[in-house]
Amino acid sequence: MVKDIILTDRELYPSHQIPEDNELDYREQFPDIRPLLRRQFQGIWTRENAIRRFPVLQWGPQYSLRKLGSDAIAGITVGLTSIPQSIAYAVVANLEPQYGLYSNFMGSFIYAFFGSVKEITIAPTAIMALMVQHKVLQLGPAGAILSSFLSGCIILLLGLLNFGFIVQFISMPVITGFITAAAITIISSQLKSLMGISSPGKSSEFIDSWSNIFENIGQTRLWDSLLGFGSLAILIFLTLIKGRGSGRWRKVTKNLCLLRNALIVISGGTLAYIFASRGQQPFRLTGKVASGFPPFAAPPFSTIFNGEHYNLSQMLSILSSSLIAIPMISILEIVSIGKAFSKGKPIDATQEMIALGLCNLAGSFVSSIPTTASFARTAINSSSGVKTPFGGVFTGALVIAALGLLTEYFYFIPKATLSAVIIAAMAFIIEYRAVAEMWRVKRIDIVPFLVTVIACLFMGLEYGILVGIGVNLCFLLYLISRPRIDHRVITTNSTTALIIKPTNDLAFSSAEYLREKIIKLASKHDANLVVIDGELIKYIDSTVVKNMSITVKDLKAQDRSVLLWRWNREVQYSLYRYKKEQFMPLFRADEKADELISSWRRANVSEGVV
Repeated sequence: MVKDIILTDRELYPSHQIPEDNELDYREQFPDIRPLLRRQFQGIWTRENAIRRFPVLQWGPQYSLRKLGSDAIAGITVGLTSIPQSIAYAVVANLEPQYGLYSNFMGSFIYAFFGSVKEITIAPTAIMALMVQHKVLQLGPAGAILSSFLSGCIILLLGLLNFGFIVQFISMPVITGFITAAAITIISSQLKSLMGISSPGKSSEFIDSWSNIFENIGQTRLWDSLLGFGSLAILIFLTLIKGRGSGRWRKVTKNLCLLRNALIVISGGTLAYIFASRGQQPFRLTGKVASGFPPFAAPPFSTIFNGEHYNLSQMLSILSSSLIAIPMISILEIVSIGKAFSKGKPIDATQEMIALGLCNLAGSFVSSIPTTASFARTAINSSSGVKTPFGGVFTGALVIAALGLLTEYFYFIPKATLSAVIIAAMAFIIEYRAVAEMWRVKRIDIVPFLVTVIACLFMGLEYGILVGIGVNLCFLLYLISRPRIDHRVITTNSTTALIIKPTNDLAFSSAEYLREKIIKLASKHDANLVVIDGELIKYIDSTVVKNMSITVKDLKAQDRSVLLWRWNREVQYSLYRYKKEQFMPLFRADEKADELISSWRRANVSEGVV
């Protein structure tokens, strides 16, 4: 009997190597991981791996004075935009302005040697500032600095473990919803400064920001509002006319757009300085920015804030979910921005994670908040003609120069101007086109998008994105639990056969659905023979195996015969390991299924059906 089984499934054994009963072994064979580990450790010390992990070794030997000049122009251009934005994002994070500059040079230096995408600029971003905002209110600057250190450690560890694939578990609707909600939240938090309202409010979350505006609308200052809304209008206009026209005019608009943030901030500061020289102060100003370089010191593992002492465990408790959310969002931003500017070239997500982890880790020693790739500054870097990641060195050098020489001039920058810079940047980050594409391509994707937006606005960004991911995974689990099951009915002589064919692998979530579907179809067509075609099933788990056993029993209780036809060998063995005496006879009858299909085809051909 055993020989008959094997002869009907010739891929198992050649005819001259048919084992006896006591030689058959259905035990699951676990793979030997030793060769894999050996290859992994041997690959660490190869030249190819060194070049991949230190990209400077790839572009460094071909570096030239011409590339140096292009990198210098691009780096300085990015720096002129990055300085005012960094100051503004420090304000968003509830920190003193100099912390924005502290966060803007170490990442530029580190990424220049470890980054693999020449256009990417590492810097503080509005989203990162918003995500540490509450932690700063609870722990002071130490909360943001420790977040940078821990985020760097987590990102670096994930990179070293080659966990770049984790970004694949967050879908485009969730990412789009998060970015949209973050932009709306940041815009809402900056409206009070745009209008000159001095009340700080409870927090900068969406609901609290609008409550603060409506409660203190009477504090609106005319001159701040005029400067703020005027600056915002100019910034939006310059962005919209970028690259428009032809010839010299097109070049002028391009340069104006590249330098728009710096020009607006310098103009606002000059205007405030002129008023101050005449003894007038119509605008709310940034105030004193501490000059000099930050102290090089280990990140704080304990702190005293508002008269209370916090040890490391208490600080970790306060940081809580941000320890997951900040690294995850940082990775998403750098990988997605890298893909956007790679011009079709593959992105090494693992290397980008290693570079970003090192940037945050090193940044925490100079009082940096968490940083990641900045879309706006990366776009400026790209359009400025950067040739290698070394352009970041010039950006970092310019920021250091500003810390040493220009901080006294930052005093006169109006807060309304900085708010206009932030709002203008956020207005163009909202993914309007992506929402339209989802509506046009797959409208069901609007659900996780809207859930993510609403959750982020009303629950906070950290919890909102987790809710969005959870809802999206529920969609995925639903699809897995409802696999497509094709079926057809064959009638030959006195036999009514139902052939059922699942079209994908089966996991625990689909086990009960499959059983109910088979029983329902068998009853509906009054089949006296049920053939389950497993040609497309390559994997089943123990829950499916157990439910398959119950299904066979239920069908036989209804006086229906069961055949298992064309199943993968490994899947067969899984069933054998559960109940060999129950399943083996069902596979032995494969020839009956072949004969049934053949006779049905012959009958239809003779009748002109096929």
